[in-house]
Amino acid sequence: MKILARIRAIFVAIEFSITVLITVVFMYIFSKNTRPVRRFWAKLQTYLIGFKIHTKGELCEKTTLLVMNHQSLLDIVTLEAIHPKDLCWVAKKEIGDIPLFGHILKAPKMIAIDRNDKRSIVKLIKVGQERLHEGRVLAMFPEGTRGRGNTLLKFQSGAKIVAEKLNLIVQPAVIVGTRNVLDSQNLLANGGDVHVIFLDPINPHEDEQWYEKMHDAMSKTLQEHTSS
Repeated sequence: MKILARIRAIFVAIEFSITVLITVVFMYIFSKNTRPVRRFWAKLQTYLIGFKIHTKGELCEKTTLLVMNHQSLLDIVTLEAIHPKDLCWVAKKEIGDIPLFGHILKAPKMIAIDRNDKRSIVKLIKVGQERLHEGRVLAMFPEGTRGRGNTLLKFQSGAKIVAEKLNLIVQPAVIVGTRNVLDSQNLLANGGDVHVIFLDPINPHEDEQWYEKMHDAMSKTLQEHTSS
């Protein structure tokens, strides 16, 4: 079974690389409306990779910052496939620096930040505000890196600072199963189900401890759904 999962992962890597480059080209062609291009690509991945997305909870229309746990490349694919609005992902600068593939951030005007530069939070606030004025929803992984899928890592401070500075309405979402479908670090791929649980939206100015409480709620939800 592991050999088959490895072969499948190689196919996914090749397919993913080709379709990403094609998607980048189309996003530059339709530069003023990249969202439909990204949505089509994301939904195509569900068929080519072979996974089904299930959702629980309600998306809040007033949400301006979506935060999620991070475990796989498929986390972004999943949200791009199901979210009705134009998400603006906050990603590490290293992704944008990859030759050719870095345009996956540049073409749709995502936000790339250097986590080693303390000034990056200033850029994030400034550019984030511009994207919000364009009607987009910011999307962040507060853990800052990928976890193993069954536990939640400690949250970095970036999402908290941005939410409070820009007076955002934050909605947490818990993603379960993407690492089982595609584990790019160990080069394994399997079909299966991905679950996205949307928790209640949060107004940071109503509770000083909102960030810690959000981590606890997301962690509890993740454990409940991975142990069941």
